[in-house]
Amino acid sequence: MGIDPKTIDWDSLGFNLIETRSMYKATCKKDDSWSPGELIPFGNIELSPAAGVLNYGQGVFEGMKAYRTLKNRIVLFRPEMNAKRISMSTKRLCIPEMDEELFLKAAIEIVKDNVDYIPPYGKGSLYLRPVVWGTGPVLGVKPADEYTFIIFASPVGPYFKGNIKPLHLKVTHNFHRAAPKGIGNAKAIGNYSASLYPSSLAKKTGFDEVIYLNAGNEQLIEEVGSANMFIVKDNVLKTPRLAGSILPGVTRDSVLTLAKEKLDIEVQETDVLLDEVCSADEVFCTGTAVVVTPVGKITSEDGEHSINDGKIGIITHELRSLLLGIQREECEDTLNWLHPID
Repeated sequence: MGIDPKTIDWDSLGFNLIETRSMYKATCKKDDSWSPGELIPFGNIELSPAAGVLNYGQGVFEGMKAYRTLKNRIVLFRPEMNAKRISMSTKRLCIPEMDEELFLKAAIEIVKDNVDYIPPYGKGSLYLRPVVWGTGPVLGVKPADEYTFIIFASPVGPYFKGNIKPLHLKVTHNFHRAAPKGIGNAKAIGNYSASLYPSSLAKKTGFDEVIYLNAGNEQLIEEVGSANMFIVKDNVLKTPRLAGSILPGVTRDSVLTLAKEKLDIEVQETDVLLDEVCSADEVFCTGTAVVVTPVGKITSEDGEHSINDGKIGIITHELRSLLLGIQREECEDTLNWLHPID
């Protein structure tokens, strides 16, 4: 069982696990369909030491949030996008393809059962972590025979403390996040384990995160840690195109849509040169956890580059405000992105 929600200090939330009341669990045999699943108390799970996920990294996950809005409603933000992506990710890792209806049903049930863990309006959100693991034992390199789907939840605040403060990023030429034709476009657990070491090195030397370059052409940028990357130059918004090694972020897609439909600025999904990033008018990163976070400095091999004098840019601020405004129902959801929880 989780901690008593009445004891949570909502004003001090960070992006750390706070155990809640329950989690959702379903199972599936190889080449079979997913069981309906059920809510169970939050707690540890038991695995064979030969479980496919432990030995060969056969696992994927998602990240999504439930919000308490200005209208005193509980909403999910574009959950159908997460459902589609986890379906794609499971298929790519030879896991029984996640049933999108089951995924959405599970997400709604976990929010309803943990509704008292959702922070008050404006103080955070309930982060949902759906995961699918190969839990059946395997010895040879092959897909597991059995799989487990779990969604657990935790109330969270900002991913970066005081996250409106622009980040200082370091460009790495020593590590790549993913390779073309690999699994960079799936939300696979292995992608994130590969980022832990370079990220820890950067943080030890005073940086907030790492900018990863394209494995086939290091003149091109790809992602920032676990987030998608955008630049603004001469009122044009650019982000690296989805070419197989970049995750198709839900927030990335949302920002592209908002820029086109609400700000009426030119948007380009294209190759983005590192030189363009270092000389951009604005730089920011996007993700479910980081929302829209500005970048104020970039350190590369040729020195430190200040972006917009280290301040949040006008377009970055507008996109952040628009996105949060929709998620919190501070403005009208004309794009029908919110999924109310009754």
